[in-house]
Amino acid sequence: MNQTSESLSRLARAAMARGDWPGVEQAARELIQHWPQAAEGHFLFGKVCKAAQRPNQAIEAFSAALQMDPARYDAGIELADQCTIAKDNARSRELLERFRDALDNSPRYLDMAATCYVNIGLPEEALPLYAKAVALQPEIDLFRANLAACSVYTGDIDQAAQLYAGLLEQNPHHQRNHYQLSRLRRAQDSTHIDAMLASLAHTRQPEGKNIFMYYALGKEYEDLGEWDAAFSYYQRAGDAATRAANYTLDEDVEIIETAIASCSATWFREQQPAEVAPGPQPIFILGLPRTGSTLSERMLGAHSQVDSVGETQFLPVAVRMSSQVADHRQMTPAMIAGAARAPSADIAREYLQRIGYRLGDEPWFIEKLPYNSLFLGLIAKAFPAARMIVVERDPMDACFAMYKQVFTWAYKYSYDLENLGHYYCHYARLMDHWREQLGERLHFLRYESLVADPEAELRRALDYLGLPFEAQCLEFHRSRAASTTASSVQVREKIHGDSVGRWHNFEAQLEPLRRIFDANGIEYR
Repeated sequence: MNQTSESLSRLARAAMARGDWPGVEQAARELIQHWPQAAEGHFLFGKVCKAAQRPNQAIEAFSAALQMDPARYDAGIELADQCTIAKDNARSRELLERFRDALDNSPRYLDMAATCYVNIGLPEEALPLYAKAVALQPEIDLFRANLAACSVYTGDIDQAAQLYAGLLEQNPHHQRNHYQLSRLRRAQDSTHIDAMLASLAHTRQPEGKNIFMYYALGKEYEDLGEWDAAFSYYQRAGDAATRAANYTLDEDVEIIETAIASCSATWFREQQPAEVAPGPQPIFILGLPRTGSTLSERMLGAHSQVDSVGETQFLPVAVRMSSQVADHRQMTPAMIAGAARAPSADIAREYLQRIGYRLGDEPWFIEKLPYNSLFLGLIAKAFPAARMIVVERDPMDACFAMYKQVFTWAYKYSYDLENLGHYYCHYARLMDHWREQLGERLHFLRYESLVADPEAELRRALDYLGLPFEAQCLEFHRSRAASTTASSVQVREKIHGDSVGRWHNFEAQLEPLRRIFDANGIEYR
């Protein structure tokens, strides 16, 4: 660039530092107009599009910058970041591999690249990049918090606890850090509870700002067996989350009803299945959240012939794309109905194209997003060779486990007992429909049976998969494989039944659930 273009670049970056995005855009457009072959204008315009949450335009701009200057790691990592938003994870990974060795002196882009790795399901690749960012700028709290979260995913619970404790020493009022620390270990005394209560008294924030702290307090009071106090905080958290979500149960009920109607008995008879694609075949582990799907995945994923991609969004994306319904929401009834009308091969092609970057040489791979339970009919036709394992758990235990878990605004029905109970009844009807239509193509695995006799249930599941028994599957807790699910801490523990029947400690508080289940013939223990 000559002096004039350099001056424009400085003006744009000064405007960016002030948050003056119109000023950045004006300078970027002038740079592109006068120096179209220079990377800087395209890069700055990409930053404008990113700030405006226009990922497609940002991808185009950062791609242009990279074409003009293939060595610009900042453009490469920004492009990788936008590709993850667009669910083009294969391209994101390619860019990350290309530029990761050029980032050693850029803590900001080390952190961004690491976050991209986490978002595409590869936290083990992210960990050393986060560590480098922290080593370069240890005073940046965000870098240390990201390293702590990634340490949880990769199983280094001690490092995570140390990092969160250090962060809280500097800022004792950071609610998410309190919440994350509470998840790492069972509370032995009220030390952390006292610190959280003191923080709440000091900050005096409205309920909606205290959600993570309330969940943390509920969890630690439950650890100590103080059931009434625990539930009171779970309830305060759930009530605040429900108000913030602006949610009505009808949204999810309509999706379930559409799944049943669109994948009717007639549809199952008439819909042509896709051809079996070459390469690894999927094992879909399904069920409600917090019912044992991660435990099942870890056990089966320890088998020498089974890989795991964890929880991806690729099947919902494939359903949305095949439906040809234009809507910014994750899923709608129209999308399910449209996908059911489309050729099943469309879903298979979209999914396999997106998941390919994660697959290894194993003949089977696990996909375990609970949300995919809605799509069992579509799965059965799109993947004729797939296996589908549905994990079930006692309804009261399952619903209580969901109720006390913050899902960062997913599964919005779970924050209110009435919504939760009614949703479960509709979900049970959906599963009855899948059971009736799919029969022996489904394998049902009961959580209580799995923890009571792991080997017997494991053998049953492996028989269903056509795989030989391997003892290492029972030693899943020794695996260093990463987990980014809500159970990322529990999977490092030996199998136990501590959560079975836990709802009985809260029978009075969970009476609304019992009434709904009794009225709808839902059995529980």
